[in-house]
Amino acid sequence: MAILLCLLLFLVFLNIILQILPIIFCHNKYIPAGGGGPKTYPLIGCSVAFYKNRDRLLDWYTDLLASSPTQTVVVHRLGARRTVLTADPACVEHVLRSNFANYPKGKPFTEILGDLLGSGIFNADGQLWHAQRKLASREFTVRSMREGLITELEAETGGRLLPRLRAASVTGRCVDVQDLLRRFAFDVICQVSLGMDPSCLGGDLSNALLPESELARAFEVASAISARRGTAPVAVIWKLKRALGIGTERKLRDAVSLIHSQIMELIRERKAEMEKGGVVEERSSNDDFLTRLISSGQNEESVRDMVISFLMAGRDTTSAGLTWFFWLIARHPAAEREIVDELGRLGGRLDYHSIKEMRVLEACLCESMRLFPPVAWDSKHAAAADVLPDGTRVEAGDRVTYFPYGMGRMEKIWGEGCGGFDHKMWLEADGNGGSVVARASPYKFPVFQAGPRACLGKEMAMVQMKYVAAAMLWEYELKMVEEQTPVLVPLLTAHMVGGLQMVVRRRKNRSGECDASSQIKK
Repeated sequence: MAILLCLLLFLVFLNIILQILPIIFCHNKYIPAGGGGPKTYPLIGCSVAFYKNRDRLLDWYTDLLASSPTQTVVVHRLGARRTVLTADPACVEHVLRSNFANYPKGKPFTEILGDLLGSGIFNADGQLWHAQRKLASREFTVRSMREGLITELEAETGGRLLPRLRAASVTGRCVDVQDLLRRFAFDVICQVSLGMDPSCLGGDLSNALLPESELARAFEVASAISARRGTAPVAVIWKLKRALGIGTERKLRDAVSLIHSQIMELIRERKAEMEKGGVVEERSSNDDFLTRLISSGQNEESVRDMVISFLMAGRDTTSAGLTWFFWLIARHPAAEREIVDELGRLGGRLDYHSIKEMRVLEACLCESMRLFPPVAWDSKHAAAADVLPDGTRVEAGDRVTYFPYGMGRMEKIWGEGCGGFDHKMWLEADGNGGSVVARASPYKFPVFQAGPRACLGKEMAMVQMKYVAAAMLWEYELKMVEEQTPVLVPLLTAHMVGGLQMVVRRRKNRSGECDASSQIKK
């Protein structure tokens, strides 16, 4: 109790210090940050401004970058590494490709996510990362998407997601679309990766309360707390809480423990099944990711960490992208009509070939991710001193952050009016009276990263988002309960505070009522 009281007093004292140090030390005079940036004082840097804007960091950073002549700012904070934040595509390319070797994730990043991700691919550098990427690349073939992913999407959409929406349309109750999409994504990725079904969207359709999954809940808690470590005004606070095993750090420890124990139990059960069946060679391509990892000879801890990274990516990124997509589409009925008309021309089919032909839908998804990228920012740490293409100096150990959220709002990149939704910017004539989706440079539109660490699952993610969006919009209209401006919190992915409450209505098209589930075919 005495330790806890001391910690609380320390936090109160720190809050006061952040408010009064600028007056004590520099009488409201500040040191301009190189290349533009927030007010920066001796000793404490921009901790005051950071603390005041901690609940709107995305917009604060965007404003700083928009006013910077180089679209790069340098941020100094008490108790944190010097941070170089950029929205300049040339600088992004330099960090992610041209000088890739100098910008690993780095120990400060891996420490933040290490308790949850361990040495998994998203938290690894060097040879460990190379080895995991080579192994993981086998999962993202066209064949695996046609035979594995589409099969799981078909089953989960037709068997659970659409029936849930149908029940809501009949009863008139609103649904939290963000929650539905997260549950859907977790069911799919668990079946693809683990060969197990958590049934997060299962249960009685007449019951508005959906089933609880301990594993899914633990992932939600662990990812949220881990992400907040990265935005803590002073890092020593969460480290102290972790050392004492109190507060959110205790919750994180408990959630990670549950995740690790359940994944390890599944690994050992699978190994026992394989040994019992006399499996000694690499499994066939129809097996799940977990089975193939075990067959590759990886130790149990490495398998666990890789699986956790896959589950995190599969659960959070696609559901985040789709949540903001549905919010935007509900506010732009003309774009929604174009999508439905396109689906009509394709006969409502959801096979792999038809999904590739959904150009208007893909353009709308790209535009949605430009404005609300599933991952709002990503950081590397400089191994050695460097100079970015815009002249910004980087010191060894600096945190270098590229900022997809802010980049999507830079007029220098996207032109005047880029703060609004305009999916047509992604469509260009194909020369035959039709259109194709324009391909933006991945350094201008880095929502799937770029360079050597470019997202292996980009194609899989687009297929899943297009499949789910098409299935839902072909059969249903989803409207907001009331006009709302949701708040985006950049956890590991773009979380919508309070969820997305929507009313579901059956869609009427030219031929009357249409049951989309009858159109779902392989």
